[in-house]
Amino acid sequence: MGRHQAPGPADAQVPGPGEPAGQAAGLDDAKEKAAAKEQASAKQSTGHAHVGHSHGPVTLPPGETKRVRLILASIVLPILVVTLIGLIALWPRGDTIAGSIPMTAPGVSFETARIVDVPLTPGAEITAELLTGEGEGIEVPVAVAPEVLLEPIKVGTKIKVMFSAAGLADGSAFTFVEYVRDVPLLLLAAAYVALVAVVARWRGLAAVVGLAAALGVIGLFVLPALMSGTSPLLVALVGSSAMMFVSVYLAHGISIRTTTALIGTFVGLAVTTVLALWMASSANLLGTGSDEAFQLMGYFPEMSLRALLVCGFVIAGLGALNDVTITQASAVWELHASDPSAPRRQVFLRAMRIGRDHIASTVYTLAFAYIGTALPLLMVASIYDRSPGELLTAGVIAEEIVRTLVSSIGLVLAIPVTTAIAALLVRTHRERGGSASPVPDAPIAPAVAT
Repeated sequence: MGRHQAPGPADAQVPGPGEPAGQAAGLDDAKEKAAAKEQASAKQSTGHAHVGHSHGPVTLPPGETKRVRLILASIVLPILVVTLIGLIALWPRGDTIAGSIPMTAPGVSFETARIVDVPLTPGAEITAELLTGEGEGIEVPVAVAPEVLLEPIKVGTKIKVMFSAAGLADGSAFTFVEYVRDVPLLLLAAAYVALVAVVARWRGLAAVVGLAAALGVIGLFVLPALMSGTSPLLVALVGSSAMMFVSVYLAHGISIRTTTALIGTFVGLAVTTVLALWMASSANLLGTGSDEAFQLMGYFPEMSLRALLVCGFVIAGLGALNDVTITQASAVWELHASDPSAPRRQVFLRAMRIGRDHIASTVYTLAFAYIGTALPLLMVASIYDRSPGELLTAGVIAEEIVRTLVSSIGLVLAIPVTTAIAALLVRTHRERGGSASPVPDAPIAPAVAT
């Protein structure tokens, strides 16, 4: 009985009747050598081999990848250098007004207490046990504002109280200030970080670190620089650029894809800045529509509140702007990876279909965000007998409308710009057979030749 031979390659031949097995094997060896020679020749002429039906990312020739990196570096590095120079030049030096104004007058202090009794009589004082101060452990009556009593007050809740020595005579030395909210806020923050770590893993945690670094730029640079009298517009541009570099590269890594999104973000930021300057002047926006603005006028009489308003316009749209640019750049890369042979124009048009969905959602995303935060203001404004046009163009409401519109316009224009740049940078290398391999999401740093 003859032995069954395992199936060979697709091009292998089974010996026919009267054909020696060795001869067939020799033919197979010759064919394999010829195929290997052909593949080696193709690899030498095209720069890479495309074996079988594999369509995974294949590294481009070093010259091609180096060209893309040089283009991106020539755009991003000057922005980075200018940002660093701006941080050094505008960094606040010396003492500022920050933290210099005391919260209390002589004989007044703030203490922490725990509620131990809530009377049923409306308007009556609650009883709380002091947790800090010289009277720690003593139960004292605490006066509470009527608006606080509109919501139920639970026994055991920690509160902040203000002690006034002048009130000892009439028995009203302690007054409710606000609730202590550190534990719920910390629990929510911990839950957020844990959820991000589970879903997005290390990239999500890197994004959280980037957010913390961006907030550090706000606290250490933006606010002190504004208080020191530096131009709010310069502070906004330098601070926004620094926040974008830190948060984007920490969250998404240093790569061609990320740098493409960053360039699109800067384009949107430039558009937002120009529109904010134009609208602040043409619409006569003064930046005086809030109580905080009048307080700043007392502390910083030489500060331009209009310039500060423009600063807020620029910073307000950074998060959403970066969101859409990162998404568009990723969409281009994924579309190209799914169809490497697609021309750039087709990839661009497909990605813009996704971008149009982003634009449609952007139309109401920022608007809803403002409506939610300004709902009490809108309710108060709607009480008065005014036409809708007068209502929408008055003071602080007009400022928020301009803030929403200039940020939205920057977002809308950043989407096609980012998509076009990404489509140009996703390079292909065609073989003689017409197939193409996508450019991998390579780092900006030059690759080491192998």
